[in-house]
Amino acid sequence: MKKLFVLLAFFLIATTLPALAADVSTMSKEELKSRLDSPDLTILDVRSGRDWSASEFKIPGAIRAPGEQLAVWSEHYPKDKPLLLYCA
Repeated sequence: MKKLFVLLAFFLIATTLPALAADVSTMSKEELKSRLDSPDLTILDVRSGRDWSASEFKIPGAIRAPGEQLAVWSEHYPKDKPLLLYCA
């Protein structure tokens, strides 16, 4: 029974994730550079742990928002403006 549940969960995840990812757009670094000073764009650095603390590369103006705390910080940003998330 447990194996059946695991198989069913894997199937549901495998078929759902591509559909969710299709709704997420990406931004080239050139487009990001041209929009860095835009007041409508919020940039969130969602790296965690050592990926964030040891990195010397951080986008100027980015707000630290650890990915594991998505439920907490996602409520604080407007849904009608672009929100750029980046990680390692």
